Amino acid sequence: MLKLERVPGWIIGPPRDPLAPDARRHILLVALLAWAGLGANGLSSASYGPEKAYLALGAHPELGLFLALATMVTVFILSLAYSQVVELFPSGGGNYKIVSKLLGRRLGVVAGSALLVDYVLTIAVSVVSGTDALFSLLAPEAQAHKLLIEIGLVLLLIVLNMRGIRDSIRFLLPLALGFLLMHGALIIYGIVSKAGGLVTTWVQSTTDTVALSQDIGWPMVAALFLRAYSLGGSTYAGPEAIANNVNLLAEPRVRTGRATLLYVGISLAFTAGGMVLLYTLWSVQPTYGQTLNAVVFKAIIDQLGIDLNVGNALLLLTLALEGAILFVAANSILIFAPSLLGNMAADSWLPHRFCNLSSRLVRQNGVVFVGGCALAVLVLSRGSLALLVVLYSINVFLSLALAKAGLCRYWWQHRHEHNSRWVSRIFIAATGFTVATGILLVTLTEKFFEGGWVTLCLTMIIVAGCAFVRRHYRRVEKLRIRMDTDFTLPAQAIVNVRGMAPPLDSPTAVILATEHWGAGIHTFLWVQRLFPGRFKHVLFIGIVKVEGDVLGPLDTTPQKRTRLDESMNQLEAFCANSGVSATRQIGYGIDPVAELERLLKDVVSRLPECVCFSSKLILPEGWWFTEWLHNQTPLVLQRRLHLEGIPLVILPIKLH
Repeated sequence: MLKLERVPGWIIGPPRDPLAPDARRHILLVALLAWAGLGANGLSSASYGPEKAYLALGAHPELGLFLALATMVTVFILSLAYSQVVELFPSGGGNYKIVSKLLGRRLGVVAGSALLVDYVLTIAVSVVSGTDALFSLLAPEAQAHKLLIEIGLVLLLIVLNMRGIRDSIRFLLPLALGFLLMHGALIIYGIVSKAGGLVTTWVQSTTDTVALSQDIGWPMVAALFLRAYSLGGSTYAGPEAIANNVNLLAEPRVRTGRATLLYVGISLAFTAGGMVLLYTLWSVQPTYGQTLNAVVFKAIIDQLGIDLNVGNALLLLTLALEGAILFVAANSILIFAPSLLGNMAADSWLPHRFCNLSSRLVRQNGVVFVGGCALAVLVLSRGSLALLVVLYSINVFLSLALAKAGLCRYWWQHRHEHNSRWVSRIFIAATGFTVATGILLVTLTEKFFEGGWVTLCLTMIIVAGCAFVRRHYRRVEKLRIRMDTDFTLPAQAIVNVRGMAPPLDSPTAVILATEHWGAGIHTFLWVQRLFPGRFKHVLFIGIVKVEGDVLGPLDTTPQKRTRLDESMNQLEAFCANSGVSATRQIGYGIDPVAELERLLKDVVSRLPECVCFSSKLILPEGWWFTEWLHNQTPLVLQRRLHLEGIPLVILPIKLH
């Protein structure tokens, strides 16, 4: 694990106790914070998604009214579909977990890899888009410093998220609220001021659409509309983040998830659909060097009849908040991308170190990895939004389509268990699948030869890498289980064999143990061979690693404790059969190395005649690269203890 905890405490904050009763309070989000932190990614799309869709209509703005309506309805349907996800998967995991469970692990890793690529690109696109919006307010010569500012903003986001989820959201919450309030006020005024002509606009749009269909035919009208609708597809991905991260929501999770989805659905449908409606009602025309949002907001503010300087300041504030909400959106990715990495690592698709929590109860490895990848993308693309947009928004609809296909399959398979409810549920899921698949196909068609193929290639490379990592972990696990089997004692041999605590002045072998007792027995045999007759007492020390989803009192980790206890029983029984008294000591912590260091220091202070032993797996020849996939806990612990003057003997265990 990266030792980022050594960064000064005033930057990342003091450590937190993962076993404290209120530990989860520091990472769980109420509905309002979840809306700002997780829903900002969707809300920010109102800054560019509606514009893309409206511009795609070209010379046929009469379809804008129907596009606004379709946008609002789509957001609500997808929010309802994700409410199903919250109910079925209250532990979180989102599209990766859904696809893995409902369609199989292989499609699950495709969905997870697609999301990972999309998350990195989303950070880059959001930061670049936000910076472009802010720099459009400055003098042209300031553009030379734009890339440096973008890199600095990503670094700031990494530091904020190293402090913790709630800290980063609270810091950025005023920006999200300011964006919604300012845009909401302007959208409402813009629509109300044109309310008198709304019916006329509807009639005129309908008439013009019918006339257009007579000229080019309904199929061409439908194709034109669907193309514009699909190119604004980034708007529809907002509710996904909530379902992906239900585990970050305050209890009761399902109720909080539904409330958050409602907030996101209403705010996103209102802003995105409202912007398209404004473009149509105000007959907005593209203006060089300005976004459609800037054009329509300037027209609305000019109609207010306020002082020119005040109006300009109001417009600048509105556009600045658009840039700021994109910054908040980039932050939201650094909240839930580490959870995706952690879930995939728990299933052995990625290095296990992505599961580790920092002293601030944050998956820092995931934050730094995703943030670092975003920095690399920014540098390689030189902050070019035109290039990044080509690569962006393909993968999110790939994972979304797979997830909705999984839900359709689930409701069909369980239709007899839910009476008539399954009909409405499968209809919503099928509608979501149709929308996601349609947007995916159109986006691929539009972007593939422009560079979209790069996104697909990156995704396939990650899938291949995940397959390699999982294959390695499975091979190692099989070898460790085989070693356990070779030393497994029958149940009757491990009853009532626990020894007494070793005397304070007795030579004691302190052996580090895991849930695989074969390695512990190997270490014990090495100790007997190297120091015959020296140790009559053995103290086995093990750690139950506390994960992000089990923070709090110790009774939340029964499964892991049970596996470690089973291993300890085997170890103590083997020692008893060898005529050696053995006992155990178990600790809990988010960082195994830090917790083992603490326990061993305490043991050495109590038992001055003890010697500490550990083991290191020696992988078969040719597996050198895969050494990095393991945490190397004994080596890191040995160095720390040696600095304290405490010897730790590492003994080899060859896997074959």
